[in-house]
Amino acid sequence: MKKIIVSLSFILLVFSLEAQPDSKIVIIHSNDLHSHLAGFAPELDYSPLVTGNDGTVGGFARIASIIRSEKEKNEGITLVLDAGDFLMGTLFQGVEIKTGFQLRLMKTMGYDVLCIGNHEFDYGPARLADIISSSAGAGEIPALLLGNAVFDPADPEDDGLEKLFSDNVLRRTMIINRGGIRFGFFSLLGKVAVGNAAYAPPVKFSKQIASARQMVKELKDEGCDVIICLSHSGVSRDKKGRWAGEDVELARKVKGIDVIVSGHTHTALEQPVMVGGVPVVQTGEYGMNMGKLTLEYKGGKLKVSDYSLIPVNDNIAGDRHIHDLIELQKERVNEDILKPAGLSYDKPVVETDFLLECDEGGDIRNSNLGPLVADAIHSYVNNHVRTGTDISMVAVGVIRDRIVPGYQSAPDIFRIMSMGTGNDAIPGYPLSRVYLTGKELKSVLEILQLAYRSTPENYCYYSGLRVMHDPGRMMFRKIKRIELVKADGNVKQVDFSRKNKELFSVTANSYMLEFVGIIKKMSFGLLNVVPKDINGNPLTDMKKAILDFDENTPGIQEGREWLALVEYLSSMEDTNFNNIPDIDSKYREAIQTFIPVK
Repeated sequence: MKKIIVSLSFILLVFSLEAQPDSKIVIIHSNDLHSHLAGFAPELDYSPLVTGNDGTVGGFARIASIIRSEKEKNEGITLVLDAGDFLMGTLFQGVEIKTGFQLRLMKTMGYDVLCIGNHEFDYGPARLADIISSSAGAGEIPALLLGNAVFDPADPEDDGLEKLFSDNVLRRTMIINRGGIRFGFFSLLGKVAVGNAAYAPPVKFSKQIASARQMVKELKDEGCDVIICLSHSGVSRDKKGRWAGEDVELARKVKGIDVIVSGHTHTALEQPVMVGGVPVVQTGEYGMNMGKLTLEYKGGKLKVSDYSLIPVNDNIAGDRHIHDLIELQKERVNEDILKPAGLSYDKPVVETDFLLECDEGGDIRNSNLGPLVADAIHSYVNNHVRTGTDISMVAVGVIRDRIVPGYQSAPDIFRIMSMGTGNDAIPGYPLSRVYLTGKELKSVLEILQLAYRSTPENYCYYSGLRVMHDPGRMMFRKIKRIELVKADGNVKQVDFSRKNKELFSVTANSYMLEFVGIIKKMSFGLLNVVPKDINGNPLTDMKKAILDFDENTPGIQEGREWLALVEYLSSMEDTNFNNIPDIDSKYREAIQTFIPVK
C-alpha cells in the first residue's frame, strides 16, 4: 500500500508539472523611491510631458509610462514590485497622513506589491498605520508586505499596524495567481535596515534567515510555483570587490526562493547578482532607474533570460494623468507646508554654478555640502534662539541629496535634509541642543572620528569648531586641541581637563543627538558622556532637548535643518544681480574642521 501511495503521489506531481504552462515573466521593479514623485534636479527644470528639453531624472509620470509600455509589449505575465522605502524623502511625505495619496497613486501607476522599508517607520508605527489606513480608506492600493515584524501586545503604539494585519491590508506573505502560475511573495526588513529604523519600536523584527525559511515553507505548502522575496536588506561589495551583503546571504542560506528584489543599499545593479541560480536585483535610488527582469518559466523551472536597468530620464514622455494628479498634490503641499513658512513650491530660493555634494560612498572628508549644512544650522540657531549654540553638527547619513548647478527651489533644498518629523505639521527632524563638559566634548569627537570608518554615515561636519588632532596617536588620544570659533572670528580654546566643569552647547537634529547617549557603549565603557540641559542637569528625556525658536509663543516652536538651509542660502549675496542669491563661492571647496598636526 505504501508503494502505491508513493507512486500515486509521483503521478500527481508529474501531472501537475505537465499542466503548468510555459510562460514569459517580466518583473518591473523599483526600490528606495523615497517619495520622489517629481523629477530632479533642479526640480524647476522638470517637464515630464515634453522630451529632450531638460536634464532631470526620475519622476512618477515617467515611471508610469515605463510600466504601461512594458505591460503592452509583454504578451506574457508582468509583475510590478517595489522593495521598500517608497515613502520619505520629499515634501510630498508631509501631507501623506492627511491624504494617503502616494499608495493610491502607485496602484494607479500599475504597482502590484510593495514591501515596507525602514524609512516608512520615520514617523513611528502609529503614523505609518494612519498613512496606510488613509490610503486604503480612499481607494485601492497595492498589496503591502511586512514579513518579519513582531508586535508588542502590551504597547498600544503598534496597535494600528496590528489591526491592518487583521484586516488583511498588511500581510507577511501573499499569493497572486496570474497566467496559470501561482506566485508567492514575502518580505524582509534586514538587520542593518532595522538598526536604521530608530522610530519603529515597539515594533521589533525577527531574525531574517529563520523568518525567510518559515515563510518560504508556508508558501510552498500553499502550492506556489514561483517564490519572490521583496527584501529591504541590500547588497554591497566586500573588501575583495565581490558582491556580498544580507541579500546575498539570504539567497545562499534559504532554499526555495526564486527571485530576490532588493532594496536599502541604493545599489544600481546593471546585471543580477546570481547566487546559486537565484537572481538578486536592485535599481539604485529615487526612481532614477527601473529594473526589468525577464524570466522563462518552462516545465516548472525558472530561468533568467534577460535583465536591464531602464533609465528614467528626459527621453521618456510622462503619463499625463499621473502628472496631473501629482500637480494637484503639489498644490496641497504648497498650501499646507510652504505657504505658512513664507515659501512657494515653484519659486527659486538660490542659484549656483557649481556642484555641492556629500556622497556617502565617495570622498566624504572633502565634501563641500556637509560644511554648508552645518554652517546653516549654526547661523539659524544663533539668529533665532536667545541662548544660541557653541557648536553645530550634521552627519553624512542625514544628507540625502546634492545641489546641482541651476536655480534651487524649496523642494530641492528640502530633499537635502528630508528625514524625520517632529510634533507639528512641518516635516523634518527638529533641532535639539545638549550641553557637555570639555572632556565629554572631546570624547564625542574622538568616537565620531572612529565610528565613520566602519559606518560612513556617521561621519560628521561641524560649525563653530576647529580641532587639531594627530592621526598617528593612540585611540581616544588623537585630539590635542579644541577651539570654538565665533562668528566675529574670535577663538576660544576648550579646556578638556577632568577638573573643568564648564559646559559647551552642541546643536544637531534630534535623531543625531540620540547618538550622544551611546558613546559609552561604542567605546566599550572607556568613555562616558552624560547629555545635560543648560543648567547642567542630566537629560533623561531627549525630547526636552528640542529647541524653541519662538519663546513668545506658547508651546515649543520647532526648527528644522531644511528651513535653516533655506534661510542661510536666501541670505547670500546676489553676485550676478538677477534678484536671486548665489551660493557663496567659499563652498566651492571643502572647509576642513579637523586639522592634522604632529
